[in-house]
Amino acid sequence: HYMVLLYISKTATMGNTSSQPKKNKTGKKVVSQKIENAKKTNILSLTEHKLEEIPEEVFHLTSLRTLDISKNKLQRLGNIGRLTELKTLNCDDNSLHSSAIAPISKLAKLQSLSLGKNRLEDPANQSFPTLPSKIKTLKIHHNSFSSIPKQIVDPKLRLLEKLDLASNNLASIPAGISNLVALTELILDNNVIVSIPNELGQVKKLKALSLRNNYIQVKSTSFTDANPQPIPASVFEDTLLIDLNLHGNPMTNTQLNTFEGFDAFLERRKKKKTTALTG
Repeated sequence: HYMVLLYISKTATMGNTSSQPKKNKTGKKVVSQKIENAKKTNILSLTEHKLEEIPEEVFHLTSLRTLDISKNKLQRLGNIGRLTELKTLNCDDNSLHSSAIAPISKLAKLQSLSLGKNRLEDPANQSFPTLPSKIKTLKIHHNSFSSIPKQIVDPKLRLLEKLDLASNNLASIPAGISNLVALTELILDNNVIVSIPNELGQVKKLKALSLRNNYIQVKSTSFTDANPQPIPASVFEDTLLIDLNLHGNPMTNTQLNTFEGFDAFLERRKKKKTTALTG
């Protein structure tokens, strides 16, 4: 029976806590009206419209900044690459495969991309696209990756701050994670991860790390090269980590307290708390 491991503050709101929206009206008339409005606002939401493809008229909205096409039945993104002013794109909850999202690489101004709850899987023949270099937030939770595609840890993604890869089938994190120099929040809940690479300690700005429901465990607290510490000291010592969630891993608080560097993490949290109280 394992103790709950929960070192997390209220600042890390990882996940959507908003209340359920009312069901949308659908139908061609409604879509046409929304597209008409989007010409003025540059914002378009076609969420929950039972769409099997994006209406052709959408691709004429070349000044569009925000597009929400979540909760549909999309298997492809059509000519979405024409929407070169897009900054925010939500494709959650569709039926998109890795090859179907190729046009996203043309969206040079994109800053926020959500592809949760789709059918993205390990890229065969390099089908996962190059991601736009301005991306700050990337959500790819609830897909079928067993490894993180190299395009997600591309050195060009120098602005990426939030990465959500929860609920995939990831067993490890690539060394290339150190390329994400701006990363502050990494969410890897509900995977099959057993350890964290040293390279995560090179992500100096990392503040929040969520690893709920993985397989991080300690065979013996006498750590050696043959039995390394599953979360390296560098992650605790060399980053700005203050929010760590290890709930649901087969490990105890007592074991965690023996980790080299863990005291540095606790000290930083204490300072943060003190600052919050006095500041």
